Amino acid sequence: MTRFVRYLPGLAFGLMAGPALAHTGQGDASGLAHGFLHPLTGLDHMLAMVAVGLLAAQVGGRAILLVPLSFLGMMIVGGALGASGVALPQVEIAIALSVAVLGAAVALHLAMPVAVCMALVGVFAVFHGHAHGAEMPEAASGLAYGAGFVAATALLHVVGLGLGRVMGRLDGATGRPALRIAGAAFTAAGLGLLAGAL
Repeated sequence: MTRFVRYLPGLAFGLMAGPALAHTGQGDASGLAHGFLHPLTGLDHMLAMVAVGLLAAQVGGRAILLVPLSFLGMMIVGGALGASGVALPQVEIAIALSVAVLGAAVALHLAMPVAVCMALVGVFAVFHGHAHGAEMPEAASGLAYGAGFVAATALLHVVGLGLGRVMGRLDGATGRPALRIAGAAFTAAGLGLLAGAL
């Protein structure tokens, strides 16, 4: 697992470089750029995806890899549903709620088994993916668009993992309070988003 953490910066730079490799003006390039930017233009998406990384770092062990992968996998399922026109109830409320719940899990330092953590983020990921898929531009390539939002999401997970690891390495007097404060801030932001979505 330590090796995986060492490779996180390289993975992040690789994901950021993806859209730059495309030729502008082509359908695939347009789809990739739109997909990559979509999670980065909504505060609710950004906060939730960073919170997934924070939670994975806090749980530690296998969660560092499995929790973000669970989110990515279920987000792809949700994206396919959204792009296909399959309706889900209360998508915006579920997305706002994800920020509040994931933030609370970090703030309360809940001792969750990895499987429970994976299931929790996976449920919310379906709604995030649905929003991405439903808002895909008509002219965009579905595969390229999907690859774009998956890459951006993975990058945000890496950011959350990095922050969580840095906070976790602080000495006991400041490390745990720092994570709890960060989680509480995410919860407050999620409640604010939820109030706006109701």
